Amino acid sequence: MGKVQTKAAACVRGIGRFFGDFKSAVQHGDLFVKLSLLWMGAGYFRRKQYVKSALMTVLEILVIVYSLAFGMQYVPKFGTLGTVKREATFNIMTMKNEFNNYDNSFMILLFSVVTFVIWGAFLAIYISNVKRAYELQKMAERGEHINTFLEDVDTYRNKNFYKTLLALPVAGVVLFTVVPLLILVLVAFTNYDQQHMPPGELFTWTGLTNFINLFGGGGLTITFGYSFVRVLSWTLVWALFATFTTYIGGILLSLLINHKRVKGKKMWRTLFMVTIAVPQFVSLLLVRNFFANGGIVNTICANIGLTEFLRNAGLISTSYIPFLSSPGWAHVMIILINIWVGVPYQMLIATGALMNLPTDQIESARIDGASPTQVFRHITMPYLLTITGPALVTDFVKNINNFNVIYLLTQDVYTTTNQALANSQAKEVDLLVTWLFRLTQEYYNYKMAAVIGIVVFAVCAAFTLVAFNRMTKNREEGYQ
Repeated sequence: MGKVQTKAAACVRGIGRFFGDFKSAVQHGDLFVKLSLLWMGAGYFRRKQYVKSALMTVLEILVIVYSLAFGMQYVPKFGTLGTVKREATFNIMTMKNEFNNYDNSFMILLFSVVTFVIWGAFLAIYISNVKRAYELQKMAERGEHINTFLEDVDTYRNKNFYKTLLALPVAGVVLFTVVPLLILVLVAFTNYDQQHMPPGELFTWTGLTNFINLFGGGGLTITFGYSFVRVLSWTLVWALFATFTTYIGGILLSLLINHKRVKGKKMWRTLFMVTIAVPQFVSLLLVRNFFANGGIVNTICANIGLTEFLRNAGLISTSYIPFLSSPGWAHVMIILINIWVGVPYQMLIATGALMNLPTDQIESARIDGASPTQVFRHITMPYLLTITGPALVTDFVKNINNFNVIYLLTQDVYTTTNQALANSQAKEVDLLVTWLFRLTQEYYNYKMAAVIGIVVFAVCAAFTLVAFNRMTKNREEGYQ
């Protein structure tokens, strides 16, 4: 945690310097630097950088025009998310329904967030522009050479080429990641659901009500609060078992196939690779049908008498084995099926790491009398953990959000009999991400889905930060 705090403090100091340099530029800048506060191209115009001056001027005009002509249609309504509902009036002359000038809460939220992001980006450019104008002033006072526009362009192809490469990805992250995340967070503080669906209805701000309901307070304690604890618990149990069973299984399978006494190594790798080559969508649906209540596996179990034996033993109460339709059975089967799906992939990763295994250390250990188990425990496994540690963390986070395995195996097969779970549209086999999906796609409960989305992000971010910080610390201690 000390390293995280150090980085946070450095970030705060960097922000302080950014605004401190702006203050210094405004205080000590000449007339054209101060004029840049109104006309962004003034500082460049004074230093005969006319193209840059024109570009900054055009940018300023575009932002002002956007704000007045479009952004200000939505931002003033952001506090209420609209007050005018849609009403239809039948026009006898045209024989059509005509609608009033109504508000759309989602459009208000969306375009307000987009406008805030544009204003935030423009503010950063605005402050940097004033600082740059002041830097040009000081360069002129010292008699230093000031680049022309073409010389500046050339630096972005050479010295500052990394900025050119990063420009498009950063814009993409802002547009396709930051904006949706901001909207997700804001929706969690509204009552956006099926009863408040734009454009027919408006939704409004509700504060922390949704969070209180999810974490066990308010009037929905018996539904969302109850369901959240159980779904979160299963999500973490699933992620733990799904990650480590496939990880350990992949390593053991790789060691077995690569053993010097095993024949036909290529054939075995090819056979296990089939589960990766076949799309999960196909293989999981087939497996679901195999283990369905009336599937081929249940038919075989009934024919050999296994179903009758389990019923007599009191382990089941049905005429079939509820592999994917009963709590407990479904949890175990999902983990077992995931082992079949995930082990071959981990085998490939482990095989690549084992090719670089330090053979000299292994030979030295064997000469000293170490058993194969001791070699695996003290040399092979620590080496693999060092190499594949980041991938292990990534797999854990991926399994928290492993939508395919859970949804494809249980959709249309599993039906909960727990009324408290059913009231919140959850099932015993749901992960947070499948619960979120069902809330949005089937029940249009966007407000609670947004809260769950924030929880998923928080769990994944916290685990990733702690795990990577711990791994980095261990590596640094290893080098000391």
